[in-house]
Amino acid sequence: MNTKLFRSLFALFMSSGIALCGMADAQAQQANDKRPIVTGASMLFGVYDPHGDFNDDTGPSIEHIFLPWEDVDLGTLTTADNYAIAHRRSLLVTVEPWSWLAREQHTPTELYDLIMQGRLDQNMGDICARTAVLRSPVTIRWGQEMEVDHGQFIWSSWSPQQFISAFQHVVTVCRRYDRAARYMWSPLGEANLAIYYPGDDYVDMVGVTLFGLQQRDQNEVGRDRSFEDMLAPLYERVAGFNKPVYVAEFGYDGDAAYVRDWARTVTRPMFAFPLLRGVIYFDDREVYPWPDGYGLPDWRVTASPTPLKK
Repeated sequence: MNTKLFRSLFALFMSSGIALCGMADAQAQQANDKRPIVTGASMLFGVYDPHGDFNDDTGPSIEHIFLPWEDVDLGTLTTADNYAIAHRRSLLVTVEPWSWLAREQHTPTELYDLIMQGRLDQNMGDICARTAVLRSPVTIRWGQEMEVDHGQFIWSSWSPQQFISAFQHVVTVCRRYDRAARYMWSPLGEANLAIYYPGDDYVDMVGVTLFGLQQRDQNEVGRDRSFEDMLAPLYERVAGFNKPVYVAEFGYDGDAAYVRDWARTVTRPMFAFPLLRGVIYFDDREVYPWPDGYGLPDWRVTASPTPLKK
């Protein structure tokens, strides 16, 4: 079993939400703890939490989990549901259309053809039949970050029309089993994202991905960038769809001052972005190397801030 599979399955047991209510109770930051500050005035806040760092927090109202649609025990969804109910969280389920076992991977063409031929309908059907009986509200995020072929995801090699056709097909299949689930279309946030939009009939909300890495900020623009600085161009690219917007994955790392600024601001209501509904923290180390020598940034809230290299 590879590392990502282990951690994600562990996450289903340890933590398993789009949210039902706003949060009270400010989250006090401990020494060497980078967690976002959540108050009663904060926007909706969620976590992908494979290490259980947020087990005792009342702040999160969204619990994010990842599933492949092959080689996974779907009984873990029930465990995730029990956890979410106990913690008053709903479920955001990112479904990745592949196996996490490297030897089982399809080529991009094979995967697309199998989906469109209906030969993988049961994979999605089994997941949606299980989500249909869960007690938690469920949002399904399928085939994320499709518009950039960064070598990580098979489906990011598809053409825009291929992705649109596959997304529509998968949502149609899922709706046969789960009439209550909502669907998140979740590009990385690049300038070309609009040509991958599956259409209003298939999308309930839009997610984007946003990570703040101080060293990259300094190398690329010569200054620290705030959460709002980085969100502005992404938001502008998706606002025209007039759908609720979520930052489906975010994290930050840098020196203590950089981390403190992000932690204090990321959950504040931002009136410049009226469609923004919530932000969801990715509480893990990267599993796929960043380009340009940045390696595997560590977004875990329990990781000490990383000093800036001059």
